[in-house]
Amino acid sequence: MNDTSSSLKKNAEFKDQGYYTCMFIIHRNGKPFTVTKTYNITIVEGHSNVVPAILGEDLNHVGVELGKDVELNCSAVLNEKGLIYWDIHNDSGNAHEEKETRHKSSKGKWSVSRILKIENINEKNLNVFYNCTVFSEKGIDTKSFILLKKDHPDIPGHVFTRGMIIAIWLSGAVVCLVIVGVIYRVDLALFYRRFMGRDETLTDGKTYDAFVSYLKECQPENGEEHSFAVETLPRVLEGRFGYKLCIFERDVVPGGAVVDEIHSLIEQSRRLIVVLSKSYMSNKVRYELESGLHEALVERKIKIILIEFTPVNDFTFLPQSLKLLKSHRVLKWQADKSRSYNSRFWKNLLYLMPAKTVNPYREESKVLPLLPHC
Repeated sequence: MNDTSSSLKKNAEFKDQGYYTCMFIIHRNGKPFTVTKTYNITIVEGHSNVVPAILGEDLNHVGVELGKDVELNCSAVLNEKGLIYWDIHNDSGNAHEEKETRHKSSKGKWSVSRILKIENINEKNLNVFYNCTVFSEKGIDTKSFILLKKDHPDIPGHVFTRGMIIAIWLSGAVVCLVIVGVIYRVDLALFYRRFMGRDETLTDGKTYDAFVSYLKECQPENGEEHSFAVETLPRVLEGRFGYKLCIFERDVVPGGAVVDEIHSLIEQSRRLIVVLSKSYMSNKVRYELESGLHEALVERKIKIILIEFTPVNDFTFLPQSLKLLKSHRVLKWQADKSRSYNSRFWKNLLYLMPAKTVNPYREESKVLPLLPHC
């Protein structure tokens, strides 16, 4: 057993590794006892058999910025007595080697690394070789580094972080502005009109800013609707905001051809305001809407504004051609909420009316029509 163990230690090869069992017999009190013991023999490569090798590419180009520091790391595998060192081919005086680090693996090999630190990089450090070499009795290996000036320097971490914060803040601000712009677009448009002094009525050659179409029959069930058309609209749009409305019962002298007169007045108007109700589409006022639709769809000379004075659940009574217009919009009159000049109703109505400088057309006391109440 001793001879075999000695032979394994001196001349063992990788094929000899494995499990070995030692067995012998002991006699005690005249009886034989068998004793066995098993050994796991692992063949470890001798240190002198490791060929030194540097990890990574043989030639490495490293982008650097002038005035900054850089660390070049050289890692290799070698035996215990192997050497690792840096060979510097210039005398800039700002490069120095740091202490090497070594770690032994389970197979008896050594992993070693050594860093070359170059401080305050200047032009002399560029385009020259910095060679890392490992050496042992089994061979030699070399790896080269070349420093190149970066075309686009890296952004410092704190600058990048600050830039991201600013970008996120600006994005949030833009989103908030868009939301505010959508919610208050009417208010912003009206403010812009007043600020710029826009007036769309100076050069189109038309007489009226809007023709008001409403149910002419003054019955008790539609008295409020009639008063809204002939009193409230003129008082606000003419007396406060300077528009000129055409109200047939007030502005047209009786006696002429009604149909021709209405068609002519609509042609002279920039908008057609329709005060909707369930009884609106009577024979007397149907022509006013149809004439306005002709001007809007065919001639493209007028825009239609629909005012829902009383709740209308079914709009099928309106002409189908009205659906072809993108320029019309339904405004809902709410008696309690719409009376104030600053209410959403009047702002939306002003937004749909042509831009015009505020120059009251008549005094409030004069815009009230001389018509009897229902």
